[in-house]
Order: sequence, then structure tokens, then C-alpha cells
Amino acid sequence: MMENYIKRIKDAGIVGAGGAGFPTHVKLNAKAELVIINGAECEPLLRVDQQLMEFSSQDVVDGLKIAIAQTGAKEGVICLKAKYANAIVNLEDIVKDIPNMRLQIIKDYYPAGDEVQLVYEVTKKVVPLMGIPLDVGVVVINVLTTINIARNVPVTERVITVTGEVDNPTTFIAPVGTPYSELINACGGPKDIENYSIIVGGPMMGDVEDDWDAPVTKLTGGIIILPKLHSLVIKKTRPTETDLNLTKAICCQCSMCTDMCPKNILGLNTEPHKVMRGLANEDPGALGTISSVVSCNNCNLCSLYACPMDLDPGKITTMVKSSLLSKGAKTEKVVPYETDDLRESKKVPTKRLIARLELPDYDLPAPLDNNIFKTNQVKILLKQHIGVVATSLVSIGDRVSKGTLIASCNDKLGANIHASINGSVIKITNEYIEVKA
Repeated sequence: MMENYIKRIKDAGIVGAGGAGFPTHVKLNAKAELVIINGAECEPLLRVDQQLMEFSSQDVVDGLKIAIAQTGAKEGVICLKAKYANAIVNLEDIVKDIPNMRLQIIKDYYPAGDEVQLVYEVTKKVVPLMGIPLDVGVVVINVLTTINIARNVPVTERVITVTGEVDNPTTFIAPVGTPYSELINACGGPKDIENYSIIVGGPMMGDVEDDWDAPVTKLTGGIIILPKLHSLVIKKTRPTETDLNLTKAICCQCSMCTDMCPKNILGLNTEPHKVMRGLANEDPGALGTISSVVSCNNCNLCSLYACPMDLDPGKITTMVKSSLLSKGAKTEKVVPYETDDLRESKKVPTKRLIARLELPDYDLPAPLDNNIFKTNQVKILLKQHIGVVATSLVSIGDRVSKGTLIASCNDKLGANIHASINGSVIKITNEYIEVKA
């Protein structure tokens, strides 16, 4: 039975829906003491997981049951914020009679949804530097991933919040491959798009996307439309050379980036101020240890909240990290130091973060539309996961139905790709397959 769970998850093409896209059949093919469902949804403005937990509570619980059975875990915990009151009521009503399952209610702070933070909230154990939750006996799964496990059908849709400069912020169930522009137009987006930008993902970790017709993937959790002159867009699109020059010119070595770093607070010795110092002084020896640089998970709290000089330690650290890894730098797991006694007081409330990001006007509900969004043409990317690019299994002109397997990674690390609408294959490249109804 255990092998059947892994096979059906693999066949369905289920990946981590929280953004990383790690193949779920690989993650669950392990033994753990605890399975945590990550329902924190800490990125401001996004309204996906909180509504899924409210309206698909039974699926969340059923998916967790499967994950517990597969990993041999002793307990399953659904971790969510206290402000998700309706979800708490619905989930509590289901799990109250399940002896090895419970809810863990946490505060509304950023980045509560980071799995290292989440593991500590639930277990008070710290995942080692360069380690994974399994190192402390834990598997962490996203809410939508859990629902996909329970439903046992090919992943052909993505639940996604579209918000910002739109008339009616909405959370859609969109076929994979749907153009962003269709979703934006459906909720009353701007007509003069030359004056606006798209952030794909959340405001903290998301990236600015220039192509308004780019396709929804299994990993797309949010589309935020902002004026091009909004401070967040300006900072995210600022040239790296400018950031480097600013670092050399005005970094005052206050160390606020490190003091506020969530991983450093957990005792993981992540020190972005040393990276800034090393670059400012052109001294590679001052960058800190390789592991402390590579361990940065790009939460961007240092860049978008902590730094009083409007510098970008997150971008600089990412640049150095990429350089080190490309040169074959070796990293190793490091036992954490003691957790900061002031951790609770250093948590950044989401409301305060939204104010700092100049986004209060966009902090609005985005009700879930339970109808599957209608689109006539999709561009389905062949890499929507960690691992290798999937290989096409179809030819131009083939008729496919929703759920048809159209690309596979075979036995290599990756995930199956399925048609998300009924139609004909009209184009195949090394990067995507287009299907038209």
C-alpha cells in the first residue's frame, strides 16, 4: 500500500506548491516522526492557503492522513495563523476525534511560512544549517500539495490570487498554462499596462515579470499588479550594479540585516552584514563562512524591512551565493548555535510589514472563485519542478484531454506534466507545449 501512495503521487505530477516545486513522491518516500502541513501563508496579500483550509478542510485532513501513513509518522500537525478563524473552526471540527492529528496556531508574522521557522514553532527543534526538516525527523508539506495528494488526480490547475491594481481581487482556480493577462483582465486589471508591473509570487519573495502573457505554472501562487513607480517595483528592478555601488558607498555596517535575519535569530549564523562588508571593502575574507552565505533562503526581510539605508542585502547575498556555488564551493551541515532569547520580540508583524512595503491599500480580500477558469489556449512549461526538464510524449496535431500525460521525467528527478484543457497540441519546444481548445 505504501508503494501505491508513492506511485499515485508520482503519476499525478504533484510537487511542492509553496514555490520550490520539489517532487512530492520523492519527499514522502522517507521515514519521519512528524508531518507538518504549512498553512501559514506568510506572504502579504496572498489568499490561497487560508481559503483552501476553510473550504477544502476535509481534503487537507485526508491528504495529511496519507502523508502520515506513507512516512510512518507518529503525528500530523496542521500549522496555521490565529487570524484564519474560519479555517480553524472547520479543521478543528474534523481533527478533534483523530488522535494523531492536531492544529498548531501561530502568530501573524513574516516569514512564518518558512519551513525552518515552522519546524521550530511546532517542535522547538532547529533544522541544521544546510540541512532539511527531515534531519530533525520532520516532513513539511504545503496546503495545496496536501489537497492534491488527497484528490488523487493529475495536477492540471493552480489556485492563484490576483490582486493589486485590479477592480476585484480574486483567487482563481486556473488551468496550468493560462496566460496571466486573462486572469488580470477577468478581475478588472489596468488597460494602460505600460504604466504597471507584475510581481509573480508574493511581494517579499516574488519577482517582477515583464511578460503579461506568461503562463501560470504549478508553482504560481500570486500575481500582484502595481504601478511601475511603486517603491517595491523600483527596488526589485534596480540594477545589480547600482546595488553594488550603493553598498560600497553608504552601507553603515549597522548589522540590522543580520539582527533581523530569521535564520540568524534561530542560531543558524546567517550574517548578511558580513557579505555587505566583504563586498564594500572588496575583501572576500570578510564575507563570512560559505555555509552562512549559502544558507540564506531569500526571504528578503533584510532588504525590504530591516535595512535603514534602503540597500539590498538579500540580492547581494544571492549574487555571492550563486557565484560561490558556480565555482564548486563545498557546504556542510552545521549544528546551530543557541536561539536568540529575543526571537519573539523580533518577529515582524505582517501588518507592520505591509505598511513598510507601502501596500496597505492593496491588503484586501480576494474571494475564491470555485469555478475553474475558462481559457482556450495554454502554454504548459516542461519544467515546473526541481529536477530535469520533462520530455514531451506528444506530437503536434495530437488531440489531448484534460489530464492526459503529455510529458515525463521518467525515473529522473522531476514531475509528470499533464494537459490542463481539452484540445489539440499546436506547438512543442524544448521549454513548453501549447494546447488549443
